[in-house]
Amino acid sequence: MSDMITADLVDLDLSADSKEAAARALAERMVSLGRVTDLEGFLADVAAREAQMPTGLDGGIGIPHCRSAHVTEPTLAFGRSAAGIDFGAPDGPADLIFLIAAPAGADDAHLTILSALARQLMNSEFTDALRSAGDAATAAALIRGDEAAATPATPAAEGAVSASQNTAAAPAAASAGTAAASTGTGTDADASSGAGSEAAGRPFRIVAVTSCPTGIAHTYMAAESLENAGRAAGVELVVETQGSAGFTRLDPEVIAAADGVIFAHDVPVRDKDRFAGKPTVDVGVKAGINRPAELIGEVRQRAARGEVTSGSAPSTPVERAGDAGEGYGTKLRKWLMSGVSYMVPFVAAGGLLIALGFAIGGYKVNKAPSVMDHFVWTQGDSWAALLFQIGVVSFGFLVPVLAGYIAYGMADRPGLVPGFVGGMIASTISAGFLGGLVAGLLAGGVVMGIQKINIPAAMRGIMPVVVIPLISSAIVGFLMFVVVGKPIASAQKGMTDWLNGLSGSNAILLGALLGLMMCFDLGGPVNKVAYTFATAGIAVSDPSDSAMKIMAAVMAAGMVPPLAMALATTVRGKLFTPTERENGKAAWVLGASFISEGAIPFAAADPLRVIPSSMVGGAVTGALSMAFGATLRAPHGGIFVVPLIGNPFLYLIAIAAGVCVTTALVVVLKGLRKPAGQAAAGGTAPGAAAAAKEDRQPVAA
Repeated sequence: MSDMITADLVDLDLSADSKEAAARALAERMVSLGRVTDLEGFLADVAAREAQMPTGLDGGIGIPHCRSAHVTEPTLAFGRSAAGIDFGAPDGPADLIFLIAAPAGADDAHLTILSALARQLMNSEFTDALRSAGDAATAAALIRGDEAAATPATPAAEGAVSASQNTAAAPAAASAGTAAASTGTGTDADASSGAGSEAAGRPFRIVAVTSCPTGIAHTYMAAESLENAGRAAGVELVVETQGSAGFTRLDPEVIAAADGVIFAHDVPVRDKDRFAGKPTVDVGVKAGINRPAELIGEVRQRAARGEVTSGSAPSTPVERAGDAGEGYGTKLRKWLMSGVSYMVPFVAAGGLLIALGFAIGGYKVNKAPSVMDHFVWTQGDSWAALLFQIGVVSFGFLVPVLAGYIAYGMADRPGLVPGFVGGMIASTISAGFLGGLVAGLLAGGVVMGIQKINIPAAMRGIMPVVVIPLISSAIVGFLMFVVVGKPIASAQKGMTDWLNGLSGSNAILLGALLGLMMCFDLGGPVNKVAYTFATAGIAVSDPSDSAMKIMAAVMAAGMVPPLAMALATTVRGKLFTPTERENGKAAWVLGASFISEGAIPFAAADPLRVIPSSMVGGAVTGALSMAFGATLRAPHGGIFVVPLIGNPFLYLIAIAAGVCVTTALVVVLKGLRKPAGQAAAGGTAPGAAAAAKEDRQPVAA
């Protein structure tokens, strides 16, 4: 390290009052020695790194650092501040500031030396000696690890000094870490939490991985901190540092023998699958520096409870989208919405293609022979048959995709295969939409159960490719074919027969109910339930008249809220803010296209007036559409599919009636409040809040 820091790079009376000024003062010393070629460019790189994560550490230490093309050789500058400088550490200002400059292409040996310094910073004797150093030369000698100037070193300091003196051996030491074993017994609580391993006559064993964006300082400081805490707790702890100097993977036997895993990282852990199947604590790198004992205690508690990870992804897509501690009902809703969201594009594409086929070729197009056997380029009927048959194939994916992505929402990628298999079986046995729901939930549950089994390390590589798909598909297939398939198919047939028998007041009431649901949360879960119910009925090549009436009522009701908000902002603009009036212009197009989300800005700003008004108008439209006997074969399209609608004139009257009702209610209710219309109602109704947070698909309006 002798060439990295000299007395000229030390300022024991640093007078800067901010971290930016401190970095500039130390960087100017580097410029004067030719270590940095462009001061402003280098400081910009330092600031960019600082913006990623504050570089202040507990114990009064600040370590601004970066890789930069403006650095000619690895350099370290040190400043000591009497007043202290805020670098974002939880315990307050830093009085010891280390500016670390690494060239963009620094070699591993130099970076290893810098990482050794980072480890030294966790040694209190080292930092105390720097605080008491009387001159710049002494401070530089301490940092370099000169034996004549160094204070008696602890084991951690000795490791760092030896790393700086022997760069050939350093990469292995810095990358693989050292086993932190101790004969200490720890507290009684510690002993009980690690009962499994310690009862077997050996200490509790932990493997850890540390990494940070730059890979120079925090990576190695976290490793040193964890190792020191491991010694104090009486556990064996080995760290893999994934830093700038590269990393040496921990021996698979060491990982296999470990009782727990700690990830302290701010960049993705490389080859994370190696650690699957073990109790794991996953935190940011600073937690590894500031609270290592707490992390060790937490991983021991998880081991005592038998908690293990299932693979590289610590959470499923649905769990990542939600909050920790959510109830089962909330998770179930998200699992189902995951399947619906992926299913809707297949419904939209297939439904529109089928509808276009009927529009061009007439209602007998479903009897046309396969276009593979008979297709005439110049005949419209051939093109109609082609569109129809492509649409039917697209619709064939509806139930498998629904089931597959419900399972995906529960168990991530391992759930896809059994989910699709179960969904395809549901289609084969005519279990329909209900069968797809059950198959997806079964597949996800089976995979989640398999993932909780503690698998030997030798088998983990084949689990996601062979074992999980094989076992889960067999179990789900058995359940769908032999156990639950027939009852679900009977229930599906009963529901279909009930819908086909709807007439008179029953049909009108159903239309009103679906209209209420479509307008409750404007693209949220309730809206999607109504929409999915409707699309499931027409997801066949020859849907019943009742199913097409339901589809028409659902789409008509979904168009009401945005169209009504657009009309209201036009006829009584003074009741709305300038922003809402601008949103009203866009709502004309969104509503006409059957995108209910166009009303969300209005519902979020004034939920107690907008949502009830929308629901009343939607119910009116749904009921009138059913009463008029309007039918629709397309699952989407708004006014652009009017030619495909049965009784189109009355259908448009139903929509206009609902829009007028909602507009009138909104205008009246808003007129009862302060006339300026600028005091938006506080709070957000549950439906609007859910809708605003959902990952909506426009086609599921």
